[in-house]
Amino acid sequence: MIIPWQEIEQETLNSLIESFVLREGTDYGEHERSLEQKVDDVRRQLKSGEVVLVWSELHETVNIMPRGRSAPGRRKFSLIACYD
Repeated sequence: MIIPWQEIEQETLNSLIESFVLREGTDYGEHERSLEQKVDDVRRQLKSGEVVLVWSELHETVNIMPRGRSAPGRRKFSLIACYD
């Protein structure tokens, strides 16, 4: 399920992004980038819609994926709906 990043508390979103970057953010370029720069890049991609937060019901985890790779037929998930 796609989770709207706007509905997640800022501290939680920061933790999700940082965890993702630490797990996936290996540098192979000429210049190594800081953790803060990588986190800012992912945040920019979330805001622009290039990537989305995806909840895996099978693994009970959240991942960050390119919009087109979040699997066809996935429904949008609203955190607000969970509290109704």
